[in-house]
Amino acid sequence: MLQAKTLQFLKDLVANNNREWFQENRKRYDDAKADVEKLTAHLIREVHTFQDLGNLQVKDCIFRINRDIRFSKNKEPYKSNLAIAIGAGGRSSGKIDYYLHIQPNGHSFLGGGMWSPTTEQLARYRQEIDYNAQELKDIIEVKDFKAYFPEIQGESLKTAPKGFAKDHPELDLLKRKQMFFMHAYSDKEVISKDFAEEVMKGIRLLKPYCDYMNYILDHTEE
Repeated sequence: MLQAKTLQFLKDLVANNNREWFQENRKRYDDAKADVEKLTAHLIREVHTFQDLGNLQVKDCIFRINRDIRFSKNKEPYKSNLAIAIGAGGRSSGKIDYYLHIQPNGHSFLGGGMWSPTTEQLARYRQEIDYNAQELKDIIEVKDFKAYFPEIQGESLKTAPKGFAKDHPELDLLKRKQMFFMHAYSDKEVISKDFAEEVMKGIRLLKPYCDYMNYILDHTEE
C-alpha cells in the first residue's frame, strides 16, 4: 500500500538531514506523509471493526518528523522514519497501542507494549505477575503470537526486584522493566500490495496483550 518513493524520500533524508534540503524537497515529504496518512486511515477503519477507537482521527496518530534537539547531542533536525500510533486517544494517549514504524533498509516494524511505565505501574505489573503470571503467559506463549513476535524486547533488572525472592518461579517476568514486542518488515514487504493486511495480522495478534497490559497498568483498586 505504501509507495516506493516514500521509502526513497526517507533514504535521501538520511543523507541530507538539514533544513535547506528538506525545504527544497518539501513536496516529496508532503507526498510521503500523505502516503502514510492513507495507510493510517485504512488501519483505523480496520481496527475499529473490533476495537472502539472513539473519534480517532489520522492526525491524532502520526508523529511529527521534526526532532526535539534541545537536549540532544544529535542536532539533526529530522527523524529518519515516519511513524504512527493507533489506539483510543492516538499517539498522546499514554496507553499501550499499536505502533507502526516506517524506516528504510529493513528497519520498519510493528510494535507494542510496556515501554516507559511509572513506578506505580511497574509495581502493579509485578504484583499481577506474582499473583497470576499464567494469564500473561497464556497470551504471549500462544503459538501464533510467538511465531510473529518471538522475543520479549526491552530492559530487565539484573537481580530480583525488591520484595521478591531470588528463586521466584516467574523471576524473568518480574525482572522486566520494559516489555514490548516487535515484528520487522523488509522494504519489499512495506511496499507490497498486501502490507496493510500484514500489519493487521500483527495488530490482531497484539490486541490481547495490549488489552491485558492496559488493564494492569491502569487498574486501581476501589
